[in-house]
Amino acid sequence: MKKISSGIYGLNALLDGGINENSTTVVIGMSGAGKTTFATQFIRRGLEAGQEGIFVSLDENKEQIIKEAIEMGWTEILNFIEEDKLVFIDASGQEFSQFIKKELPDFVSSWKGANARIAVDPLTPVVWSTSDRYEQRDLIGFMLKETRKVGTVLCTLEEHGTVGDLSGNETVIPMYLSDCVIHLRSSFEAGSRLERKLKIIKCRSSAHSELEHPYSLMKGFGLVVQAGDYPLIPKREKVGQFATDLNKIEGQLPSYVFKRLANSLKDLKDRDLSEVNTEELINAILSEHQGD
Repeated sequence: MKKISSGIYGLNALLDGGINENSTTVVIGMSGAGKTTFATQFIRRGLEAGQEGIFVSLDENKEQIIKEAIEMGWTEILNFIEEDKLVFIDASGQEFSQFIKKELPDFVSSWKGANARIAVDPLTPVVWSTSDRYEQRDLIGFMLKETRKVGTVLCTLEEHGTVGDLSGNETVIPMYLSDCVIHLRSSFEAGSRLERKLKIIKCRSSAHSELEHPYSLMKGFGLVVQAGDYPLIPKREKVGQFATDLNKIEGQLPSYVFKRLANSLKDLKDRDLSEVNTEELINAILSEHQGD
């Protein structure tokens, strides 16, 4: 799976190198958590790398999003708009079912295969447009499927109710349909101090951090994540030792099995072996193929 840089300082390492290309990511958080900032950074990183950017606004108008981006220090956004490298689709106030079923396919047909970055901010109005769960699933699933034909998609989603409870009707379907889910949790802890934590809930076809990581919003830098104990540069010392141990039993394994296991080590990092007793694993491999 090819990775692309997220545009969020500190996040790529937590996603084993970045966001999967041509995937769909949903960023969930309460008002003020930094979801739109996240989306604009994602788009900006693509523009800087030569990709085109498409910002689909389902709530705020184009002018407000541009204003917020400039306030966060992204003054170059106006240049990308003038050069037609960044396109805004303002769907706020529209009947979303008609927009998704009729207008969106026409747009996709003209952009299909562009390998652009698409931000949908926020996805919440689509969820609210109908109370029927099957229709919600149909609308969101169709929207994600269509936009992915254009490139890599990132959607934001409002979190309501109890902080950290992602089991509500508004979040379950988008979380299920997306490839990657990132939760931005902001809450006032003891002493009324605002704490912000980022957690990757899932990421299909990719290793990822399962920890909570502090993040902050900094003008000029945007949303910045602190990796903490999660290494920014993954180590392979344990993997190297495991490879040595595996080589010692090469003659006791069928050649196709050894080749498959040896090839698998190329993608492993030390953190993948953090909870594995490699000696026991070697013995289990021998036991499994005894007599083959």
